[in-house]
Amino acid sequence: MNPIIRDAVAADVPKIMELLRLLADFDGCPDAFEATPDSLSEAWFSDPPKACVLVAEVDRQLVGLATYYLTFSTFLSRPGLWLDDLFVRAEYRSRGVGEALMMRLARIAEERGCSRIEWMVDSRNARGIAFYERHHASVRHTYRYVRLTREGIERLASGKP
Repeated sequence: MNPIIRDAVAADVPKIMELLRLLADFDGCPDAFEATPDSLSEAWFSDPPKACVLVAEVDRQLVGLATYYLTFSTFLSRPGLWLDDLFVRAEYRSRGVGEALMMRLARIAEERGCSRIEWMVDSRNARGIAFYERHHASVRHTYRYVRLTREGIERLASGKP
């Protein structure tokens, strides 16, 4: 099977929404999914876009996606890519779809002069970790993921403790 990997177009958004809902279920947080077709379209198809999305097609059906955006490393003084989501429908896993998405992302990183691609993986996702390690990614165990939510941003911005 040779999936077609391409940039998403606005007409893909309803199918992408389905994939993202499946991803939220896979991640165990379906209630955290707040995206709407309008908010995703605005993010991906505005000028300039806030983020980008690749889709994987098999027999004209969207079976996977990779969402990403540019970052910057001051240590390296070069841009990087942040892979926000990588998801493949369960029935298409281990069939080259994830690998094809990662290969396309690597080509994009090369074209843009990126020094690295970074992302997070749940420590319980042994299959995903093994997949990434097979493709020469190093899983760093010494860092902690930190998040400031909208409420925290508002409090901090207003000077409230």
